[in-house]
Amino acid sequence: MHIITVCSFKGGVAKTSSTLNLGAALAKVHKKKVLLVDFDAQANLSTGLGFDPDAQDSLAPVLQGIKSIDEVICDTHIPGLSLIPADSWLERVETTDRLAQDRYSHERLKEILEQLNYDFILIDTPPSLSWLTESALIAATHALVCTAPEFYSIKGLQRLSLFMNQIAQRHPFELIGVLLSFWNHRGKTNLAFQDVIDQTFPGKELPAKIRRDIAVSEASIHGKAVFETRPQSRAADDYLHLTKVVLKRCKALAAQEPAPLAPQHEDLHDEVGCQI
Repeated sequence: MHIITVCSFKGGVAKTSSTLNLGAALAKVHKKKVLLVDFDAQANLSTGLGFDPDAQDSLAPVLQGIKSIDEVICDTHIPGLSLIPADSWLERVETTDRLAQDRYSHERLKEILEQLNYDFILIDTPPSLSWLTESALIAATHALVCTAPEFYSIKGLQRLSLFMNQIAQRHPFELIGVLLSFWNHRGKTNLAFQDVIDQTFPGKELPAKIRRDIAVSEASIHGKAVFETRPQSRAADDYLHLTKVVLKRCKALAAQEPAPLAPQHEDLHDEVGCQI
């Protein structure tokens, strides 16, 4: 079972859309049994699949030991694709009595998900280095970093790299790669951004990139994946390409020993500022 934590250190980089459409493609096109976990209190993944977060239980009562994992898993309209929705309780779940008193509370998600039987579990995390993101990375067998070719998004990669390395030293996982969204192949600063990615996560920039496409927003409004609303769109093509890359890399990484994610660079902020 592959547990992929999808993360970023800045919002607005298509992290949730990428989680949704990657999961949908794995289930719809590649016939995998997939579980999406909305682990962000904003619940955008849940609403993007047509769910009302206020009407569903999240992982919060499961982490607290009040409910079982099976009680919060919902079927979606896509065969083979299930969802654990999010709600506002997730935002401070670690401060509740049962978790606050447990010094190993951040390992609970891993224990819960290991009981399940899926081909892929994708965890959508908040755009922050929070307890939720740490728990999701501890639970992961793999991670996928999302970013966009703009200054503040790229600048956050160094801090995310440090955070991920610290966790991977205690709870090893493999980095599938860095996904660039809102990609414009004619962008004047593309090479500068790509250089920073390569220094922060050497060799991990994915060949699949997600181009800007209104079709993604339109699909979210309808609570569906882009393959269902605009199957001929460039976004649909891009996400299908991403899915093939992820499947190939997961297979290749399964045969390798976990290794440190990246060397640490103390001067990336200055370098980005000079190059852009």
